[in-house]
Amino acid sequence: MSAESATQIARAGAKACISQNGAGSLCLRSCAGIDVTHESKIQPTEALISSSSVIAAGAASAHGALVEDAHKVVHFVGACGAGMSALLQYRLLGGGRATGSDRSFDRGEQQPARERLEALGARIHPQDGSGIPGADLVVASTAVEADIADLARAREMGKPLVARADLLAHHVAGPSLAVAGTSGKSTVTAMTFEILRHSGRDPGLIAGGRLRAVTALGLLGNAWRGSGPLVFEADESDGSLVRHQPEAAVVLNLQRDHMEPDKVLEQFRTFRARTRGPFAVGDDPNLQDLRPGAVVFGFGPEAAVRAESLDLRRDDLSFRIGRQAFRLPLPGLHNARNALAAAALCHACGVPFATSAEALSAYHGVLRRFDRAGTVRGVDVIDDFAHNPHKLRAVLALAASRSERVLAYFQPHGYAPTRFQWNDLIAVLSGSLRPADRLWIAPIYYSGGTVAKDVSSDGLVGELRARGAPVELAPDRGRWIEEVRARAATGDTVLVLGARDPTLPDLARAVVVALA
Repeated sequence: MSAESATQIARAGAKACISQNGAGSLCLRSCAGIDVTHESKIQPTEALISSSSVIAAGAASAHGALVEDAHKVVHFVGACGAGMSALLQYRLLGGGRATGSDRSFDRGEQQPARERLEALGARIHPQDGSGIPGADLVVASTAVEADIADLARAREMGKPLVARADLLAHHVAGPSLAVAGTSGKSTVTAMTFEILRHSGRDPGLIAGGRLRAVTALGLLGNAWRGSGPLVFEADESDGSLVRHQPEAAVVLNLQRDHMEPDKVLEQFRTFRARTRGPFAVGDDPNLQDLRPGAVVFGFGPEAAVRAESLDLRRDDLSFRIGRQAFRLPLPGLHNARNALAAAALCHACGVPFATSAEALSAYHGVLRRFDRAGTVRGVDVIDDFAHNPHKLRAVLALAASRSERVLAYFQPHGYAPTRFQWNDLIAVLSGSLRPADRLWIAPIYYSGGTVAKDVSSDGLVGELRARGAPVELAPDRGRWIEEVRARAATGDTVLVLGARDPTLPDLARAVVVALA
């Protein structure tokens, strides 16, 4: 299906919903099987916002009329980012007008993403302020520096400014299901979306990862406009999680990722209190505070929704919830837990476990989540988004369970995350590699902007080697591909790991070509 056709279908669904329920409201047909109508508005709330925030919290509420008016032009600064591109598409799929800018577009990068946004109707401008005069509202995230040309021009012209997180909070204030946690959000969001879709509830989607079920429709994959409840990722990384008031929610887990766990738990407590309906929580010991009154899921005896008879195989997995059998076409203990989370959330919202099992048996997946780029001469080449210590441990363990040797390429995804996770990265990487395995660490990915470059991959390699880990620096991708081609043997798994850099999938495909 073409992007144009997908747009027409999504817009028709949105119009049907409005005609049934009235402008500015949405009808929830999932949670507990009850129809509940909520105004699509939120009140400003205090938030744990990063000091780099350029826009005051609550701005979307103050400019709700502009957001809801499809004839107004909304300009998205950083339009290629995962969160921003989803919101831009969500507006276009609802029949609204949108423009955008991104410094990666200015560098000639991410052209396929640009083409898909333009095919939906977005007009892309250079990030030099030229897109601001025609905009009625400007949206930016905390990742954008306050002094860039677009924002400087917007302030100069007196254009209303809205934070990305506030615009998301505005959209999800109606019927919505939120997925939170430090790992697994994209996968559980995708699973929840596919379950609700299979159940006939026609969900919407705002996600960080790209769902194959949506890319198959000619879209980027991280947004869809449905007439039913909106499924979305609730991100804790910038403190904006506390702005959301979802109809139902799940918190998956809590590890040290973007900030200290006690700060994230503080957000989760507020998020729990602001959730208006069913709430599910993983049996992670770090989430004990969230359990009272919640549906607890997991593998232990304290879980109300418990997975039993777990069977992890090379390419799939199965388990039972009570008498209901589940079988999924993807491997890994972490994915069994992800499926359990999605089934628990949807069950709390009135979806039978049998329906979830049917949907997940044909689960389409998320791009760059243990994605097999190819198998050549008995060597599997896998592309994966793993970038923080918890995700790296999970993917390295999965690869080790199915191969005699792992040859992994890892690109740290930014200076600030690498600095914050330094000790955890060293502990996880040194503890996850077997003597026969080999890890190459690439230079830290830098996407631009102001940042202190006071850590390096060279330093990371040095500390890992001091612990006896089989690690090397990989400053040149071409040479690394040649080295892998020379070393790889039948039974090996080659991993390409990292986030943010859009060329990593290309690297995985290049390895497949070289091995052939």
